[in-house]
Amino acid sequence: MTQLHTTRRDLWESAYLYATEALFVADADGKLAHWSESFATTVGLAAARETALHELFHEDDRKALAETWSALHDTVGPVEVRGRVLTAGNIYAYFSCVLRRAPHGEAVYGSLHPAPGALHHAAGEPRGGAPADMLRALSDNLPVIVWAINGDGLITHHDGRGLSTLGLRRGQLVGTNLFDVYSNTPDGTESVKRALLGSPMHSLSHTAANNTFWENWMVPIQDSDGNVESVIGLSLDISEAKRAEEELRVRLMQIQKQQEVIGKLSTPIIQVWEGVIALPMVGVVDSVRTADVMQNLLDEIVRTGARYAILDLTGVDMVDTQVANHLIRLVKAIQLLGAGGIICGIRPSVAQTIVELGLDLTSMVTRANLKAGIKFCISQMSQLATTAEQAAR
Repeated sequence: MTQLHTTRRDLWESAYLYATEALFVADADGKLAHWSESFATTVGLAAARETALHELFHEDDRKALAETWSALHDTVGPVEVRGRVLTAGNIYAYFSCVLRRAPHGEAVYGSLHPAPGALHHAAGEPRGGAPADMLRALSDNLPVIVWAINGDGLITHHDGRGLSTLGLRRGQLVGTNLFDVYSNTPDGTESVKRALLGSPMHSLSHTAANNTFWENWMVPIQDSDGNVESVIGLSLDISEAKRAEEELRVRLMQIQKQQEVIGKLSTPIIQVWEGVIALPMVGVVDSVRTADVMQNLLDEIVRTGARYAILDLTGVDMVDTQVANHLIRLVKAIQLLGAGGIICGIRPSVAQTIVELGLDLTSMVTRANLKAGIKFCISQMSQLATTAEQAAR
């Protein structure tokens, strides 16, 4: 990047070439003619003869540069324009560009100065290297946005592949104030304000315009006196993970509803006669299932005003101690509601288990099958009806 020069240049030429400031000379049309090594280090490969100065500026800032350039014809003093300049790292950074027309001729002398708080490399600082290359690789290939603001909220750095998701170009918001850009969403900037007060922050945010979700980390940078001079942030696009999470949640809700339907189908409560309901139980009966059955059956007794509830265990092959105790409690709960509880269809294996467990069912009504249970209920209701008629006479 160093320009060729003779070894007999005078002191002033050497001072210009090796100045610590990014100096340049352009012709009347704004094309670069000469520049210092610091300028070449700042803008990189863009420092080439006949390159127009406005090509280095972000396209949104070129109008301001053109207006300032036109003002050079009406003044002999320096003029300043601020804007985003493409740097050697192929990112836009916020610079102050000072221009002055030469006293004689059409040449324009200029210099670039990083704006206060802007992220930049000092003049002569080596570029690249492993850390810079790794950061560049991450921001170029991951859905992230790397950003920074100064103490006043001015965006000094804005880069990363995640910008395309928002329809933004790299560096587009550099030089704008973050709180002005997001003035319509004050809740979204609350974490940034707290970071400016010195607290590292981690937050989640949602961009409604394109329904994207972001996970944000904010790190305050303090000076030697402990004052926050800037905040560096990283925003990761987690929209895909959020959508997968929502899809999984919906599927789990569907599975839960299906399980509820299956549970109801596996233990349907049937009204087999006026005032008589039956609950045929099939398959494996565990503690959770019997607890659900108890609640549903008791609710149905209250709703229908049933006089009898039949528990049909014909389809049950096995019970354990807890299940047997649940069934006994269920019959007692039915009796507390003023109805009669009847157990029928106990299979030999279940009967043997109940005997081995030492459970006493002598106080409960049991019948061989559902038919016998229904006949018992009808008989009992008939006797009660007859007794009531006789008493009425």
